Amino acid sequence: MIRQIEFELPACTKGFHLVTSEILSRLGPLPDKGLLHIFLKHTSAALAINENADPSVRSDLESFMEQLVPESPSSYEHSLEGPDDMPAHIQSSLFGQSLTIPVTNGHPNLGTWQGIYLCEFRNDGGPRSLVVTVFG
Repeated sequence: MIRQIEFELPACTKGFHLVTSEILSRLGPLPDKGLLHIFLKHTSAALAINENADPSVRSDLESFMEQLVPESPSSYEHSLEGPDDMPAHIQSSLFGQSLTIPVTNGHPNLGTWQGIYLCEFRNDGGPRSLVVTVFG
């Protein structure tokens, strides 16, 4: 069986946001065994799996990404959509727009301390569209 759902996550501030519960609450029952594929339909945000307990991990990731890819309009040719747009495209490419997670016993088979992040790289990115496909 393959099931697919498309929905929006509400707009988030720039940063790394734990969205595991929000995504799973939209899916209904998962198969006993299978795969969960999550795709983000945007080029200035990303998805990641990382620490789900200590929020300082999220703020440290944000600080690191700002140092790695700073907002510096004079450094980028693509600047019509604001100083945060081109850095957001670069950061998005570093993380990626999709995740595949195994499903075991009807639950995503994530590690104890793992959660799904929406990585918002724009100051005002707006709602973000996801396509989630369940195989199993």
